[in-house]
Amino acid sequence: MTNLTTPYLGMTLKSPLVVSANPLSDDLSNIRKMEDAGASAVVLYSLFEEQIEMEQRELHHHLTYGTDSYAESLTYFPEPAQFLTTLDRYLALIANARKAVDIPIIASLNGNHTGGWTHFARQLEKAGASALELNIYNIPTDFDQSGADIETETIEILKAVKKEVMIPVAVKLSPFFSNMANMAKKLTEAGADGLVLFNRFYQPDVDLESLEVYPHVLLSTAAEMRLPLRWIAILYGRISGSLAATTGIQDSEDVLKMLMVGADVTMMASAVIRHGIDHLRGVEAGLKSWMEAHEYESVAQMRGSMSHLKGGNAGAFERAQYVRAVSSLPKLNMA
Repeated sequence: MTNLTTPYLGMTLKSPLVVSANPLSDDLSNIRKMEDAGASAVVLYSLFEEQIEMEQRELHHHLTYGTDSYAESLTYFPEPAQFLTTLDRYLALIANARKAVDIPIIASLNGNHTGGWTHFARQLEKAGASALELNIYNIPTDFDQSGADIETETIEILKAVKKEVMIPVAVKLSPFFSNMANMAKKLTEAGADGLVLFNRFYQPDVDLESLEVYPHVLLSTAAEMRLPLRWIAILYGRISGSLAATTGIQDSEDVLKMLMVGADVTMMASAVIRHGIDHLRGVEAGLKSWMEAHEYESVAQMRGSMSHLKGGNAGAFERAQYVRAVSSLPKLNMA
């Protein structure tokens, strides 16, 4: 019998198929469907500190507006049940999901200053989150801020959160560091229980009719998995902590490739949104079928077998392969 169990953040998951943060997870019934379809864990949609702060300011305004009015007019205030904020709903979702399903529920947090990260991290743990994913999404625009400053800030956020919670903490990173290998090492040395590679930044676009800038959201494609595949292959066996692959994973073949280069788990969002939650069933079936056909008894047996450390071809993930790839391109006929 094929054994799909895999470790992640100190937990033992029933398979490497994890649903990453996406809007579908804001509904408890969807989380149940994800478990039924084969998801071994679910990362909830990201909780953004700016959104919470904006709602709190609006609530404060409406609760204090008319404070000096006649007492009889206070009845126009809404009932307390209507005061539920994004944070209230998120905490309730964690608590309800933990009761409704048997798989781990991982909270995703995106803060904008250290105090916010730690304050909300404590609440997410108290609500029952199995683990916490720090979604560090930042576009540096300060011309005087150095790369070293950004790295230090990222590490300090992690350290501050780790001091406040007991649950495992993963860091979801962007690939835009001058030395990704060194940054990965620093984060795990600072206490990260795992790294999620990579965060996918949504790029803006321009509407030529309205002359406005707007977020042009595109679902990922399989071509985008090459970047996390390379870095997981390089990092496997050389840093402590779990490695989660995300961005571009569409089917069982993509999952297999990520496992072979060293991923503990593979995370899907775009494929689930594009094809529906039941898509997970086909991915799991394809994973089992391939493993049986190639006589792999477990995920552990294949993990890292084609990594930088074990593959025996270090150049395949470094500069030598670039030279080979460029040389293989067809020559253009300039006549």
